[in-house]
Amino acid sequence: MSEDEKLLKEAKKLPWEDRLMHKNWKVRNDANIDLAAVCDSISDPKDPRLREFGPFFKKTLADSNAPVQEKALDALIAFLKAADADAARYAKEVCDVIVAKCMTGRPKTVEKSQTAFMLWVELEAVEQFLDAMEKAIKNKVAKAVVPAIDVMFQALSEFGSKIVPPKRILKMLPELFDHQDQNVRASSKGLTLELCRWIGKDAVKSILLEKMRDTMKKELEAELVNVTGTAKPTRKIRSEQDKEPEHEAASEAVISGPSEEAAAEVHQEIDEYELVDPVDILTPLEKSGFWDGVKAAKWSERKEAVAELTKLASTKRIAPGDFTEICRTLKKLITDVNIAVAVEAVQAIGNLASGLRTHFSGSSRLLLPVLLEKLKEKKPALAESLTQTLQAMHKSGCLNLADIVEDVKVAVKNKVPLVRSLTLNWVTFCIETSNKAVILKVHKEYVPICMESLNDGTPEVRDAAFSALTAIAKSVGMRPLEKSLEKLDDVRKKKLTEMIGGSGGGPAVVSSSGAIQASVGSSSSLEVSDGSFARKSAASMLSGKKPVQAAPANKKAASTKLGVNKKGDGSGHAKVSKPAETEDVEPAEMSLEEVEEKLGSLIQADTISQLKSTVWKERLEAIGSFKEQVEAIQELDPSVEILVRLLCAVPGWGEKNVQVQQQVIEVITHIASTASKFPKKCVVLCLVGISERVADIKTRAHAMKCLSTFCEAVGPGFVFQRLYKIMKEHKNPKVLSEGILWMVSAVDEFGTSHLVLKDLIDFCKDIGLQSSTAATRNSTIKLIGTLHKYVGPGIKGFLSDVKPALLTALDAEYEKNPYEESAAPKRTVKAAESMSSSSGGGLDSLPREDISGKITPVLLKGLESTDWKIRLESIETVNKIIEEANKRIQPTGTGELFGALRGRLYDSNKNLIIATLSTIGGVASAMGAAVDKSSKGILSDVLKCLGDNKKHTRECTLSTLDSWLAAVHLEKMIPYITTAITDAKLGAEGRKDLFDWLSKQLNVLVNFPDATQLLKPVASSMTDKSADVRHSAEACFAEILRICGHEVVSKNLRDIQGPALAIVLERLKPYGGLYETFESGRVSAASKGSSKIGKSNGYGDRPTRHGSKANSSRAIPTKGPRQESLMSVQDIGVQSQALLNVKDSNKDDRERIVVRRYKFEEIRSEQIQDLENDLMRFFREDLHRRLLSTDFKKQVDGIEMLQKVLPSIGKDIIEVLDVLLKWFVMRICESNTSCLLKVLEFLHELFDMLKSEGYIMTEAEAAIFLPCLIEKSGHNIAQVREKMRELIKQIILTYSAAKTFPYIQEGLRSRNNRTRIECVDLVGFLLENHVSEIWGHLKSLQSVASLTSERDGDIRNAALITLATGYKILGDDIWKFVGKLTEAQRSMLDERFKRKAREMDKRKEGKPGEIRAVLRRSVRDNGLDLAEQSGEVSRSTVGPLSNRDSYSHPEFQMDRAPIPRTVPGTVGPTDWNEALDIISYGSPEQSVEGMKVVCHELAQATSDPEGSAMDDVVKDADRLVSCLANKATLKCFRLQCWSLFVVLNWFKMLTLFDLSR
Repeated sequence: MSEDEKLLKEAKKLPWEDRLMHKNWKVRNDANIDLAAVCDSISDPKDPRLREFGPFFKKTLADSNAPVQEKALDALIAFLKAADADAARYAKEVCDVIVAKCMTGRPKTVEKSQTAFMLWVELEAVEQFLDAMEKAIKNKVAKAVVPAIDVMFQALSEFGSKIVPPKRILKMLPELFDHQDQNVRASSKGLTLELCRWIGKDAVKSILLEKMRDTMKKELEAELVNVTGTAKPTRKIRSEQDKEPEHEAASEAVISGPSEEAAAEVHQEIDEYELVDPVDILTPLEKSGFWDGVKAAKWSERKEAVAELTKLASTKRIAPGDFTEICRTLKKLITDVNIAVAVEAVQAIGNLASGLRTHFSGSSRLLLPVLLEKLKEKKPALAESLTQTLQAMHKSGCLNLADIVEDVKVAVKNKVPLVRSLTLNWVTFCIETSNKAVILKVHKEYVPICMESLNDGTPEVRDAAFSALTAIAKSVGMRPLEKSLEKLDDVRKKKLTEMIGGSGGGPAVVSSSGAIQASVGSSSSLEVSDGSFARKSAASMLSGKKPVQAAPANKKAASTKLGVNKKGDGSGHAKVSKPAETEDVEPAEMSLEEVEEKLGSLIQADTISQLKSTVWKERLEAIGSFKEQVEAIQELDPSVEILVRLLCAVPGWGEKNVQVQQQVIEVITHIASTASKFPKKCVVLCLVGISERVADIKTRAHAMKCLSTFCEAVGPGFVFQRLYKIMKEHKNPKVLSEGILWMVSAVDEFGTSHLVLKDLIDFCKDIGLQSSTAATRNSTIKLIGTLHKYVGPGIKGFLSDVKPALLTALDAEYEKNPYEESAAPKRTVKAAESMSSSSGGGLDSLPREDISGKITPVLLKGLESTDWKIRLESIETVNKIIEEANKRIQPTGTGELFGALRGRLYDSNKNLIIATLSTIGGVASAMGAAVDKSSKGILSDVLKCLGDNKKHTRECTLSTLDSWLAAVHLEKMIPYITTAITDAKLGAEGRKDLFDWLSKQLNVLVNFPDATQLLKPVASSMTDKSADVRHSAEACFAEILRICGHEVVSKNLRDIQGPALAIVLERLKPYGGLYETFESGRVSAASKGSSKIGKSNGYGDRPTRHGSKANSSRAIPTKGPRQESLMSVQDIGVQSQALLNVKDSNKDDRERIVVRRYKFEEIRSEQIQDLENDLMRFFREDLHRRLLSTDFKKQVDGIEMLQKVLPSIGKDIIEVLDVLLKWFVMRICESNTSCLLKVLEFLHELFDMLKSEGYIMTEAEAAIFLPCLIEKSGHNIAQVREKMRELIKQIILTYSAAKTFPYIQEGLRSRNNRTRIECVDLVGFLLENHVSEIWGHLKSLQSVASLTSERDGDIRNAALITLATGYKILGDDIWKFVGKLTEAQRSMLDERFKRKAREMDKRKEGKPGEIRAVLRRSVRDNGLDLAEQSGEVSRSTVGPLSNRDSYSHPEFQMDRAPIPRTVPGTVGPTDWNEALDIISYGSPEQSVEGMKVVCHELAQATSDPEGSAMDDVVKDADRLVSCLANKATLKCFRLQCWSLFVVLNWFKMLTLFDLSR
């Protein structure tokens, strides 16, 4: 063994990464070969080894050894063939390495690189591939650029523009056109030609030609002449290849469907609009002076301004933006007195429509009525512009036929004939350029318009109407016009028929596969030439270039050649399997000679010759022999078609002898039943003859049996579809009548799951029931009766417009064939049809119509109209739409309709409410189960209508509920019903009716678990003050008890409280042991503590929905001694427990839920439920029962209970403070004065307690409480306002002035004038007493200054007083903070400031702003003035919040300037002496806290110059000066600032002291 062989053998033991990175090139080469072999052996794309190998290639492909690099590419190709789209994660790195290292290598290396790139595209890594190509084309070496262009060319030509986006390639080409290498330029031209085949020549020319040199442009234009036809993908991405077996197994769908789809795929072109980047025109339009120009008095200036817009909007794609104002301006300019301006404006609208497309839809609807009205102008220039603009609006998708119906109706009634005719011409254009599906939806709207216009007195209008009708017929056929044609006279009918016949007579639908194949075959000589090669080089697209040889283009040859490999080779189809072709159902022509030739020796020649005999006995003998020979054939499948073709030719369907006919049918029946696959072609060959034999009584039984066998072989759907046309057009009426009778038996045997029911019903309705033959009508009635057995009464909606006599006969047939929900077919189909539905019948198998196109903006606007007649008309229109859809509609697009109908349930007109209820019921019935998700909760609004005092309205509501219940199950309605029952606005009569209805529905149920959800609201209603409600609720409870059983009811009583529970337990007494078990369980639960109460209720974990904020069914007040005794008994049982249970409290988790501000104005029911749960969890039962009571007296009792024990449970109160504050917010928002005064009294004591505990509210607690307190501070009772004002000032002292200020500022924007006055006064309070803490908020004085312009004199006066206070503190600097003011406001302020200055001078308080001026001069070097202006002073005075460690969560702590206070374990001083001690001996941070207290004491002394406080302060003057002198020497800027501030306050106090003495 040689050294190399030893080395290789040893290396095979190494890990893959070591082998691939080995220093010996032979080892690396061998490793890549082994790696490729392993990848080839992998059959599962999810194999974990593939994920292991993926990262190796970015290193192996960069190998410096060329042979190794080639083997690495082989390994990569094998890897990509084995992998799936998940491998795309490695695409970017690997593609970049290939571009950098492999594209400049040897030809074989380059070829393999291209193969790898194609496989990356196949794995859907297209973006990474194109990113790599962008780098490749920038390579300085030309020979590396050409392969990159070629691989892009291959990817585009094989995968198509749907996979490889042309937009990216188009951006690369301009750079290549100017390349210095001629091969690169030639390849780029070839790539451009390929693009033309995919996206069209015009799109390429408009995008690229302007970026080319003239020479290049001429060369390319010369080459473009040779490009004809369109392109088609020849290769699929891997995910689509994986779906091919499924497509093979699927049987054929609708006959013409596949061919139409294929035709659409062949002729599909990419829209040029999608290839260009949007251009912003709003910015340059602003700079152009457009707005000034359109307002100019001179028409020429207006025209120039609009012309600039027209020019800017002429770009192919405009960036979306706000064009509302522009459209309003253009709408005015359309009616400009100068025609030139109007023409320019219309052209600008057309350009905007073309550039913005669907983004211009809203504006198009706004402008359309004006444009149609302007059609009356006779000026050719204006008329032409209008026509082009209207056409552009439709072509670009801004408008569709459904959108313009109402505007067209108005326009065709215009008194100017020109408007009518041109409008109809435009409608014709819209019809001709719309697809068939759109026209099918709207033709019922346009046909009456056109028919009415045929009677117009102006010839042009009549001609335009004829053209529109012709366009409709050309698109969707004559059927929509049949009924309308009957109303026309002979002359008009003849003219219309001639016009339709001259235009082609029907819809131009590509339905034959032959036509498509011809289209594809003639697509382009550049795609495949001579059927023997495909182009791989971009340069080969150019004329004179010899194409590269490739695999044959023939599908069978390619399949044979490539089918050997598992994944195929990279340059061809990556995965070749049998194409998913639909079965060809149309038999080709074949002569008898060809049939005999293909038959060979399968059938004896004598038999065939006898079949041709003119003697009937010989033919009879021959057919008997034929039958024996066919039965003897073992492998019948290959010969099925040829045998059937022979029988159709000889003796053929023209055979006169009945016996021979019977034998022929029996042979065909045998073949159809024996063959494993009976082709649909054979059915088509036989159907006409068999249907005629059905009409003959002698052959009828055989023929019917044969048809049933066909159904078993290919499915009844295909047979029925073919028979419709045959029976309709046949001249013998028996073919129709007896054929329908066979259909009756077929439906009975096979059911309806394989049928397109709409087609069958339409056939019965339009052909069978309309027949003049009684036998046909009777057969049709039997068929419809059989359908009723499978699909139910829903079929009646499709037949509501037939004659009354027929309806009577149908009703009788329905009774004979009642709906059987479990009706099952007796026979099955061999091969599943693609059109067969999953359901075996039933109501949902009936077709539903999409009505989204009929729910127009005009209809929705009509439902919101101020005119009740229009609203009623719109409601009737909705009913009409449902009727036209046969009361079977889809939920698509009905969201806005439900929203509009919801508004009508609150209409001021009661008759409209009743009509709306009826409509909602109709919509629910028509939509079925889908209405539950599509209705957006409208059922809750329907239930509210039970609160109406009119009995008729309530009855209509109950009818709507019946319709809703028929569509959905009762469990879907239960959540809405439970909410409605607890709604106080429902009223006693409404609740009684709802309970009666509910009892009626529950009465027919046996097993209904969701009934337990009704327990709580029903139990609560059993204590209602209305006897009728109580009686109905008890009846409903009895039904719940019957359905659920007493055991289930007993297990779901924990959520029921008070007298309701007592009543329920009384009802459960007959069940003895259960009652006692519940009582004992209740006592034991109470002894364990109230923390577990409320965790489980009758609704599982789902919270109860509440109708209002204050309504709670936990404690419903009732009169009489019964409740009092019950409550007292309950109270006695829990007296021994602690009032608060905070063991399980997690305050931090609760505070995370509060986001910035607690919305007290609209507390959601979920929040109310959470609050109730928290109260029950943390508060003793007797306390939370009082707090949750709806009786304010009980609430006051609860507050008094807390008030008595407040000093002793301070720490527990702090733990649940957020819960208490939420409850206080609800009480403050209520209108009960007694309870409110008690709440305010308790809050005063509560905050005193918090102050004594040294606790500061958290941000979350402040966000819960302060917004409500501030908003309600403007109470209409003076006593309440006074208490709230004192409470807020108390909070400011204990919380933080700086952090309370934003809430006060928010109150300045309140709608309540009293609230704003209170907030303005509070701002003045803060300025006078806490100005040092709110320096950073002084800019907010703008809000106060703005109030000086209010009409209310009290607000103005309060604002002026507060600003005067600010002037006193800040002096003239206050003008910097008040913002922009009017002259009147400045005058008022100036006068008030002068008055304030005089008052200060009189009181000897110094000059305004003197304190601040002294401060500014003293610290000018330190920049304190700048700090003041920016708010830094406030921020610089922040100290550590050590007193919050034990209470608050760190995430809610924010910067603040707290008032110092004493807390165990903290350093905050509480009085003057302690503050001086801390200043002297404490740390800098502690000294700052002490200085704050000194400032506060000095301010208090200053405010009362005559008091004793000033004398006490003056005594400590020397001590204070000594302390400050020591601290001022420290190098701490913050400490120095505070020292100076204390000095200033000291000087101010001494000045007042001298003056007073």
